[in-house]
Amino acid sequence: MDKPAEMFDRDYEWSALTRFIIDQQPGATLGAVSGRRRQGKTFLLDAACRAAGGFYFGATEAVDAESLRRISTALTAHVRPASPYHFANWHEAVDALLALGSERPVPVVIDEFPYLARANPELPSIIQEALRPLREQRTASRARLLLCGSALSFMGKLLSGNAPLRGRAGLELVVRPLDHRLAAEFWNITDPRLALQVNAIVGGTPAYRREFARGDSPTGPDDFDDWVIRTVLNPETPLFREARYLLAEEPDLRDTALYLSVLAAVADGNATRGGMASYLERKATDIAHPINVLEDAGLLHRDADAFRDNRPTYRIAEPLIGFYHAIMRPVWDQLERPGNAARVWQASRRRFTSNVLGPHFEQVCRVWALHHADPDLLGGLPARVGHGIVHDPKARTGHEVDSAVIGIADGTKPPLLAIGEAKWNDTIGIAHIERLQHIRDLIAQAGRYDTTHTQLICFSGAGFNDKARNAAGTSPDIQLVDLAMLYGQA
Repeated sequence: MDKPAEMFDRDYEWSALTRFIIDQQPGATLGAVSGRRRQGKTFLLDAACRAAGGFYFGATEAVDAESLRRISTALTAHVRPASPYHFANWHEAVDALLALGSERPVPVVIDEFPYLARANPELPSIIQEALRPLREQRTASRARLLLCGSALSFMGKLLSGNAPLRGRAGLELVVRPLDHRLAAEFWNITDPRLALQVNAIVGGTPAYRREFARGDSPTGPDDFDDWVIRTVLNPETPLFREARYLLAEEPDLRDTALYLSVLAAVADGNATRGGMASYLERKATDIAHPINVLEDAGLLHRDADAFRDNRPTYRIAEPLIGFYHAIMRPVWDQLERPGNAARVWQASRRRFTSNVLGPHFEQVCRVWALHHADPDLLGGLPARVGHGIVHDPKARTGHEVDSAVIGIADGTKPPLLAIGEAKWNDTIGIAHIERLQHIRDLIAQAGRYDTTHTQLICFSGAGFNDKARNAAGTSPDIQLVDLAMLYGQA
């Protein structure tokens, strides 16, 4: 299967689909493809069907009878049988789909499968029965049935626990947003500072450039403010209301006002359950359910504290939603009136830097440490990268660590490969390095991690002064990481 020339990256996803689809083993097989909306799942699966001569069906929100009529019509147009299909139930429809693979391996895609399953909750069980071992319709077919969905909470449960299809899938593919490096390449941005500013707003969602911004990308650093005004804050563009639609499209978010308030609390810097509860003037137990639902939907991410058990913090997983709650939602009435975007943005720049850009820069630094940093630089391969608070018993205070790189435990204690501090707008000096040295000593005293070879990493979007550079030049355990290094340009 040749990947379409117009498809950016997605080499890993295309290879996984190719191996699954062209597998010559006898018997129909099942695969599941999931991912947040706008990541290009439909484009990916439709392209795979075109490349392999398969069948693609995109479900819509509809009652069961209408969906059966739609798939009957679509399959009739694809197969062109002597008489049209008129499926009376999903048992007939699924067997007809399996029959497409009677002669060769062929992809059969049902996109937005959660719509069908909500209209007919028995559908997963029907597919389970159709794929029962030794059943003739399965053994005589080499159909590669792919169920796709954007409702992450539903897709996460489809193959887990006691679900009917648990253990039936030969492929579980998650289509994720592009990371910060690929996103910069996709937006055709070579300046790392500009790339991170754009990434803090639109993240790595491909559709936001091609469909929602109509290919409009900042021409350079001086164009960033104008780009925000003419695209993100412009009520005439689809990007303007996208964050609100993302929430509305999640079927499990019933009390929208409560979920919006939880996200607003996180965007305002209240990253703990207690902080969110205080912001909403509710008990912590009252917001446990909405937090769990937002996690399942992939909109909120839970980060464990690397130094304190049972002290998780939360961050908004989709940058555009974070930007909306921090910048747009508080002044929505002003933004809806054309011509106000420039004055709103001028008044919001400081808030954007502190509430959006700073936290996003810290997260990109953690991603770099986990996925891009040379293991030799860190002194080993990271097992996980987090952040947390280190308690200082003498000063009776806590020190925040922006990144904690934890290695693979060979002995009794896991090695702490590195701790880091990330400053977007501050020039890193010797005081920042001395602070990290003090924190490293406190961690060593606590005895939870092996700090024998712990590196001190300073991340900065504004650069480093001479004292910091001299310290890094004379101490092998001090590393300075700038934007160019984060983006693989150094």
